[in-house]
Amino acid sequence: MTDAGSSIPRRQLGRILRQAREQAGLSLEAAGTDLEWSRSTMYRIEGGQAAVKARDVEAMCRLYGTSAEMTEALKKLAAETKAKGWWHAYGDTLPAWFELYVGLEAAASRLRHWEPAALPGLLQTREYAEFLLRSHPDLPPREVGRLVEVRMERQKILKRRHPFPPRLEVIVDESVLRRPFPGMAEQLVHLHTQVSDGTAAIRVVPRSAPPNYALTNGGFVILEFPTAGLRTPEPATVYSESLTGALYLDRPKEVATYAVAWKVLEGLSLDPEQSADLLIQIAKEMQR
Repeated sequence: MTDAGSSIPRRQLGRILRQAREQAGLSLEAAGTDLEWSRSTMYRIEGGQAAVKARDVEAMCRLYGTSAEMTEALKKLAAETKAKGWWHAYGDTLPAWFELYVGLEAAASRLRHWEPAALPGLLQTREYAEFLLRSHPDLPPREVGRLVEVRMERQKILKRRHPFPPRLEVIVDESVLRRPFPGMAEQLVHLHTQVSDGTAAIRVVPRSAPPNYALTNGGFVILEFPTAGLRTPEPATVYSESLTGALYLDRPKEVATYAVAWKVLEGLSLDPEQSADLLIQIAKEMQR
């Protein structure tokens, strides 16, 4: 789990503190008022998006009436929230909400990614990633270069030997494959190679697919984590990104809703062989 840096300890600590607060019958606002913290600070701690000091954990546990044994265990867990993953070398390039995702992605055993607007970062070529990032009006060239490097570094989890790489399953809309980006033909060949060598399973929703709610609610990733030998495995989590932040959903009913949407998307998609053939067909069309 070292590749996950502080992401897993932060999530575990935040989840336990949230449960303790709820068991104490306190709302997020009420607890924040008593602790003299803002709602956003409370949200970041419980959402696993911030390192937490032992003294702050102690203050929260005192307010929630947590046992002395649990308080000490949580203070030790707080120390782990300061661990640094490789992405910390990129400083302020990554927003905090995405830094958390990079750690969770590195710890995942299975990733199911639906993408209606662009190819997933784990499958992008350098040229595709750079073109996409340069289209953002607020990113200076130096930041674009650093973000491209982060994206390339993230892809190393697909080729690692220990722990085993995550199982990557991707569903993309055909329109994404037909966008005339520079080097798009090479990008499509790259996707086909990833499928051929077993790095990723890719399915395509064809343009002929009928309208469906699952196609119109934005992209998402369902992350699942190793369970073997763990007393408290990390729960499956849904990640959904926007322009200014992201949602992390791990309540069973929330995850189940997205799992159903994934099944619907699979039903709308071409099978793996047809999808692979379509990748090559579009690549050839773009090379003419």
